Amino acid sequence: MSQEPEDVKPKLNLRLTYDGSEITVKVKPNTKFAKIFQAAEVSWTRTFKFVYDGTRSTKRIRLQRIVFSLNIEDMDQIDCFLEQLGGGLL
Repeated sequence: MSQEPEDVKPKLNLRLTYDGSEITVKVKPNTKFAKIFQAAEVSWTRTFKFVYDGTRSTKRIRLQRIVFSLNIEDMDQIDCFLEQLGGGLL
């Protein structure tokens, strides 16, 4: 009698917040941030910049990085801000 192997990879719950609303995404530590960010943008139908631990995503969270690389823990929060284009002088 063989037993079914259990899913040994732990899953993390990440909280994505935007303008007072929140979604929770369950991810594996080897999940790329691109997949997580795409889920947020589809859920809220917006284009975002993401901040974790006070650092903008373009500096610290690259799309091809994985969750494990930033030592993110269960129930950590990633803040979402609307991406703004333009702002130049006329």
